[in-house]
Amino acid sequence: MTTQENNLSRRDFLKLGIGALSALAVLEMGGVSLFFMQPRSLVGEFGGIVNAGPVDSFPAGSVVEFPDGRFFLIHAPDGGFLAVYSRCTHLGCTISWEADKNQFFCPCHASSFSTTGDVQNPPAPRALDLFAITIEEGQLLVNTGSITQRDRFTTDQLTYA
Repeated sequence: MTTQENNLSRRDFLKLGIGALSALAVLEMGGVSLFFMQPRSLVGEFGGIVNAGPVDSFPAGSVVEFPDGRFFLIHAPDGGFLAVYSRCTHLGCTISWEADKNQFFCPCHASSFSTTGDVQNPPAPRALDLFAITIEEGQLLVNTGSITQRDRFTTDQLTYA
């Protein structure tokens, strides 16, 4: 009876090495894919609840931009709050606040909106969209996960502390 030595040829060694590296690459891609497909935490980001801060930190008549939340928080002179989406209702361009003109402006087609989001200069077909606001323990919470379309501003859209 002869015992055959188990010698590993160069070709078998390369096959084994390439197979191990391929298996490792497949595992890494699978892990990255699972990580990518998991839902993100939406606390404080667009698509979730954004804590805008204490009610007292916004002076009456102010307009404050929240770029991460994609909205402007308006504190009306009468004390009500309004959160308007920072996208134009015409083609979805990002609007900006022009404090010197006291209006929102869309650079794509020159639409402008009042401090309450009403259209002042077309082609925008309707007022800026809204996000719901709730006030809990003196904190303004804006729900950017639910967009409300509207034709024009009405006072019942304001949220009071």
